[in-house]
Amino acid sequence: MSDTRFLQIHTLHSYSAALLNRDDSGHAKRMNYGGKTRTRISSQCLKRHWRVADSADALDRINGAVAAVRSRETVTRRVIQPLRERHDAAVVDAIEGAFQMAVYGDKGDRRSNRQPLLLGEPEIAYLGKEARRLAEEHASDPASAEKAAKAWVKNSRANLKALRDSTRLPGGLVSALFGRMVTSDPEANIDAAVHVAHAFTVHAEESESDYFTVVDDLALAEDDPGADHIGETELTSGIFYGYVVVDRRMLVDNLGGDEVMAGTVTERLVHLIATVSPGAKLGSTAPYGYASWVLIEAGDRQPRSLAEAFRDPCRPTMRTAEEAVRDHLTSVDAAFGTDERRRWMSVSGHADMPGGEKLSLPNLAAWAGGQIASQGSC
Repeated sequence: MSDTRFLQIHTLHSYSAALLNRDDSGHAKRMNYGGKTRTRISSQCLKRHWRVADSADALDRINGAVAAVRSRETVTRRVIQPLRERHDAAVVDAIEGAFQMAVYGDKGDRRSNRQPLLLGEPEIAYLGKEARRLAEEHASDPASAEKAAKAWVKNSRANLKALRDSTRLPGGLVSALFGRMVTSDPEANIDAAVHVAHAFTVHAEESESDYFTVVDDLALAEDDPGADHIGETELTSGIFYGYVVVDRRMLVDNLGGDEVMAGTVTERLVHLIATVSPGAKLGSTAPYGYASWVLIEAGDRQPRSLAEAFRDPCRPTMRTAEEAVRDHLTSVDAAFGTDERRRWMSVSGHADMPGGEKLSLPNLAAWAGGQIASQGSC
């Protein structure tokens, strides 16, 4: 039996009257596929909700997990602010500019030029220690502090690289999973071990405009009887196909060779994918739902999405969606052969998946974790 190189996670989620992911105009994100407009949930949106989920399966509750912070204010608030309580303001100001540019690039001294950057707690702690050292060594001489800080910047990349090479999860668990890009220091880039596709509706978009009003509780009877506020928003419904790939080799490598943690992370990730919902307007739409169907495949061949099952939009029913996946997967097996090991979960059980075994979600997640932790044992 072949080892597990890739784990593929396919899902179907159903949502009604929700606004799951908005564009810059406040409307639902969309895409065209198969000649029809579909409602879309961006991969960035999905990953953030999985990353910050506060649940029993939260990633930060894993033993040995290291936290990370994505912000353009990390240097300001986590590295420099603590110094202002104990050191001369002019000295701290002299140090801050150098550290901002070391982390955020040549134009990092201006907040508007910075991009939110993901830094692990070990990296933040190192930066804080170095800034504190400079402040203490040049406590009463701003000019000397500025000169020393600029000299420090020249060696900062090499020093941060040494930190990353000697520290487990220097960029935090999140960067080990989803990667990061640091334009100011390419050597700090981390390749993503978890690849996430944009989810989209398996049928043409279902959208409507929601007209709403707000009534003033303190309005008097003789006041204008009309609403005190009138608004309009968009609501969408649909069955969304989601697709995630876990690159086992990359994940284990990013986790410092820890196969046990890689298995635990994968098991929890399956739970998060199936049970954590994205969504704006929580108070007025309650956009919460679990996956109705999950298929997981383990193998060593290049992954391939099953999105083609929905290039021709299907009817907006779970039965039709599950049958479309089954039929497409059967055709793919006939054309390319069957090399993946499969397990699946379905709330309704409308269509059996070829070559797989139906499991509950806890058992499915545990099986997925085992494929990663033990190199694909059955």
